[in-house]
Amino acid sequence: MNLQMVGIDFHGADIAQREPLSFTKSKVQHLLPVLAAADGVQACVLLSTCNRTELYLHTSHPVDGLSLLAEAAGVCAEDYRGFRVVRQGEQVAYHIMEVAAGLKSQIFGDDQIVTQVRAALELAREAETTDSILDTLLRHAITVGKRVKTETRLVGVPSSAAACGVYKAAQYFGSLQGKRAVVIGNGEMGRLSAALLHEAGCDVTITLRSYRHGQTVVPAGCKTHAYEDRCALIDGVDLVFSATASPHYTLTAEQIHAMRKPPVLLVDLALPRDIDDTAANDNRIIIWNLDDLGRLEDENAEERAHAKTLIAEAYTDFKEWYDYRQALPVMAQMKDIAVERVHFDHSYPALAGDGDVDGLISLAVSKTIDMLLGGMKDIVSQERLAGCLKHMKKGCGK
Repeated sequence: MNLQMVGIDFHGADIAQREPLSFTKSKVQHLLPVLAAADGVQACVLLSTCNRTELYLHTSHPVDGLSLLAEAAGVCAEDYRGFRVVRQGEQVAYHIMEVAAGLKSQIFGDDQIVTQVRAALELAREAETTDSILDTLLRHAITVGKRVKTETRLVGVPSSAAACGVYKAAQYFGSLQGKRAVVIGNGEMGRLSAALLHEAGCDVTITLRSYRHGQTVVPAGCKTHAYEDRCALIDGVDLVFSATASPHYTLTAEQIHAMRKPPVLLVDLALPRDIDDTAANDNRIIIWNLDDLGRLEDENAEERAHAKTLIAEAYTDFKEWYDYRQALPVMAQMKDIAVERVHFDHSYPALAGDGDVDGLISLAVSKTIDMLLGGMKDIVSQERLAGCLKHMKKGCGK
């Protein structure tokens, strides 16, 4: 398989190292055509999440994927060569399936990863940078990711960064009942955080940059406040969650230190980070980022094993599709040669002259099958032929 994956993830790169290669949706849309235009690249998909940034390539010949990604992103490739991960061929196919299934996330069974893989594929389709190979591979990955999510029953740990943050915050305080919390950001992660904090017993206020009646969704039981006045709102609360796509800090160290009574705990769920972690130099303040979450021990060994079984099945399906597709040009040549050989057989003129159409068809098919099986005698077995016969009968309605 002429497939390559190059990227960085939380296993080998900390959050500060991952930040420069963390891309917004608009940035991915800009980068895809640039990457696809590189020499040797036939198709590409770019996956950028909080845990990882991975470039998937279908190539005509070997390429330096890291250099392509670094140049397109405007960073130095050498700064990443020490902790970048490269996979080739079949490893790429198995890896993306594990990613989509949540086996490669900081939190096993991550609720969001399937959606993120699907979004990466859709962006590549819109940019026309994917092809049948990558498209089919990612569709298989998304399908098995959904199966793992549906067929495994996880226990003992939360299944998203937001849930993990709330879980650990409850452990830190002993209970979140009656605590005052502010959530900065009304995107998917922010809304989930606010809803979970409310369920845990917090008095929750979520900040909004703007409010559009009928369009802005606010979790039930949560209050709202203008983003611009967030510092006054936060002064005196117990904890803050921040989850935005802002390229700048939502809370700087200066803003936090200027508060009369800053929050004891701040949970940063964004990449790039929302909260200036130098504020934690003040011993009164604790700041957790994404690398501080998702490292809880879990009790899901059996479920992990089942997920791996499902992935192995999905990989086998993709490999069979890929091998068949790769064999199509050879099949076309075999058909041409079979027709040519049949035309030269001396039995055909006599049958044609007698008008024996059925005999002509029967002889042509017989000769063709003899040629095919004769060329595969070292790999043909009764079991394989029985399977082929079953498939042929099904096609004939038998």
